[in-house]
Amino acid sequence: MKKMIVAAVFCTAMLAAQAQPKPKIQFPEYEFTTIKENPVTPVKNQYRSGTCWCFSALGFVESEVIRINNIKDTLKYPDFSEMYVVSKSYQDRADKYVRLDGHLNFAAGSEADDVLHVIADYGLVPQEAMNGMNYGTDKPVQAELDAVLKSYVQAVVKVPNKDRLTTAWKNGFKGIVDAYLGPCPEEFTYQGKKYTPASYRDALKFNPADYVTLTSFTHHPFYTKFAIEVSDNWRWDQAWNVPIDEFVNILDEALNNGYTVAWGADVSEAGFNRDGLAILVDTDALPKSTAGSDQEHWVGKEEGKPQPVPAPKEKVVSQESRQNDFDRKILTDDHGMQIYGIARDQFGNKYYMVKNSWGEAGKYKGIWYASEAFVKGQSLDYMIHKDALPKDLKKKLGIQ
Repeated sequence: MKKMIVAAVFCTAMLAAQAQPKPKIQFPEYEFTTIKENPVTPVKNQYRSGTCWCFSALGFVESEVIRINNIKDTLKYPDFSEMYVVSKSYQDRADKYVRLDGHLNFAAGSEADDVLHVIADYGLVPQEAMNGMNYGTDKPVQAELDAVLKSYVQAVVKVPNKDRLTTAWKNGFKGIVDAYLGPCPEEFTYQGKKYTPASYRDALKFNPADYVTLTSFTHHPFYTKFAIEVSDNWRWDQAWNVPIDEFVNILDEALNNGYTVAWGADVSEAGFNRDGLAILVDTDALPKSTAGSDQEHWVGKEEGKPQPVPAPKEKVVSQESRQNDFDRKILTDDHGMQIYGIARDQFGNKYYMVKNSWGEAGKYKGIWYASEAFVKGQSLDYMIHKDALPKDLKKKLGIQ
């Protein structure tokens, strides 16, 4: 996930310089009532790293382990190492980048399916077995690491020896990753038991093969799979394509049945703010200021009591508007989060409860409330357990 809004917290800096200033929007004092809330682990902080894809997807995996194992005691909630996954992902990415002679995106960003690949191929480790803070800070600060790794693989693909690569370059790359993140443990002891990353994964009863990704666009047929054409999808993972109304209905049914989802979204819209709101504001419908107008020149500024701020009008989202936004690069792969519940505001509007990875930021301490229109219009995709799909859809897609 790519574009940055705040350099300290967003995923990557590549597109930040192109971002347009957001219009100032007045929001009412929202009051949210929880309708459905599924278990999540505490909010973490990706800080100055582009690893939202890992924080959000691992938070989702933690919720799945809680659900699968029916864990009721919050003190027993799992806490997995993000940097174990990041380390393995970076090494896989370097291998593919070199095999493709550099014709692949090599940056901090990725997507949720990447996490499943790492878990399937290498396993999981708890946070206490590898915290990944091996470079002198207590939170992730990884611009230097990312720059060094990219320079390294760019040098390798030039094949300086002219005729062949050495047998050492992979060990050299791993050495850099290990120096910054620490070596990945091959064995560890957790709660008195000895595990390998693979045996720990299996003890948690988590099976990466049980998960599917859904999206909704018209440039591919519905009810087929395709690799979403964004550069962070470097593994070329495929998502099932369904109509947008079905996409939202599946999400609602899953949440109401106790599932959460790993959500990939575009957060560049003006209604995604620091206070924990994600609202698809129709900026063309915002009231126009009279400041500096001829009206103000002759009759002065409007006096009187401050009036209550109404809820802003939202854009109307359609299948066609989504496709237009995707084709024009308005809707892209900005940020990964986890949707875990449903709420309503005092006006009766539906919102999704979203766990972010920016620490306890904003009015709701790291939680965002995303309107239904925002999720409908700004979702790139989401990952979900296959059993959360309606039975008729599973049959239609041939999912066992």
